[in-house]
Amino acid sequence: MAGIGVAVAAGLALAWMNLAVGIVGNEENPLNRTYFGVLAVAAAGAVLARLRPRGLVLALVATALAQVAAAVIVQLAGHFTWVLTGGFVGLWLLSAWLFRTAARAET
Repeated sequence: MAGIGVAVAAGLALAWMNLAVGIVGNEENPLNRTYFGVLAVAAAGAVLARLRPRGLVLALVATALAQVAAAVIVQLAGHFTWVLTGGFVGLWLLSAWLFRTAARAET
């Protein structure tokens, strides 16, 4: 349950920040769309994992990597978002760890 809570909270926070004020510049900056890609990876991963803990571990690690990839794209465009990226990567990996713990408890 905790893994779901962390992942959902991270996803909602990322979407809210991106839609409300924009992570890069203001909400109209096209670079902000890269962060919707992170959410797409999370959603696709959850569907492919069929919401099972073992699969969600991989989906959330992939989401953390997508978050880093978005930061690299934004950095190449001349913007710095690494502090924010570090926070979100930490949340995605915390959720993955919680699902890993849940998967071990199932066996």
